[in-house]
Amino acid sequence: MAKISFYEVKPKERKYLQGKLKNHKLRFFEDPLNDKNIVKDSDVISVFIYSKVDSSLLRKLQRLKLVATRSTGYDHISVEDCRKKNVAVCNVPYYGENTVAEHTFGLMLALSRNIHKSYVRTLKNDFSTEGLTGFDLKDKTIGIIGGGHIGMHVARMARAFGMHVRVYDVRKDSFLAEVINFKYVPLDELLRISDIITLHVPYNKHTHHLINKKNIKKIKKGAILINTSRGAVVDTDALYEALKSKRLRGAGLDVIEGEEIIKEEHQLLHNKQNLRKWRTIIRNHKIFNMENVVFTPHNAFNSEEALLRILDTTADNIKSFLARKPKNVVN
Repeated sequence: MAKISFYEVKPKERKYLQGKLKNHKLRFFEDPLNDKNIVKDSDVISVFIYSKVDSSLLRKLQRLKLVATRSTGYDHISVEDCRKKNVAVCNVPYYGENTVAEHTFGLMLALSRNIHKSYVRTLKNDFSTEGLTGFDLKDKTIGIIGGGHIGMHVARMARAFGMHVRVYDVRKDSFLAEVINFKYVPLDELLRISDIITLHVPYNKHTHHLINKKNIKKIKKGAILINTSRGAVVDTDALYEALKSKRLRGAGLDVIEGEEIIKEEHQLLHNKQNLRKWRTIIRNHKIFNMENVVFTPHNAFNSEEALLRILDTTADNIKSFLARKPKNVVN
């Protein structure tokens, strides 16, 4: 019997996991992992993206053998510190390729057809169409940064819309390019020619501020930027200036740099000494209030089917590890 602690778990998910992991001692917490709710004798912990598993927390988890994140990305976990302590880290690599791709097009269509503005207007009993003229996706060029599983789903959907597809990735698959009918191009060319740019890369030291103050100026004037990957892939100061100057026609954001700070905003009201965090909050709110921005709260993964795939894979990861047949290990 293993002692397994789950963090960032909703009541409905708790019941499901209890059925999947019988004969183990389970603890559940709705909040992210922190110093106050840490279960120090856990053999396994399972977290989501707002739990920061760093060296200080790992020192308190002396019995820990496995960190099972219920996400594809694992930049919230100090993988190297886990490796040094002989703690395995596993993720859920394939739960939401179509789910995130569908959300990407939801943001894209909201901006291209002014759906968000139309909705707000009709709530005020205003049914005029003045100022709501949109544009077709057909024959537009979409630039996909990151040609992995999600990026390829976006490419297939884009071809169905009749779009021209260009992809930037450090790895190239010529077979897929031929089957789906897209072309690989360098990043600068993609920025220069794309009407819509969408990001599907993991967050790491190589992708930090991949879109930045320098190269955002190379983006085709009037393009739209979509980000459903990780917030810090885009330098938000650069994004704000590009939106304000109309270099970007609009942005669809499921993530934004510093989003975890926004979740703590009510706590920061009592700690105004941290001016850097306040600056981040103010800057982000300015972006949210722009008419040409559609923002969702890191919700692209959140479909019923994807959530079940996450829980099933996580439970399977844990059971396989305990059976000494580990799966989806990233370190």
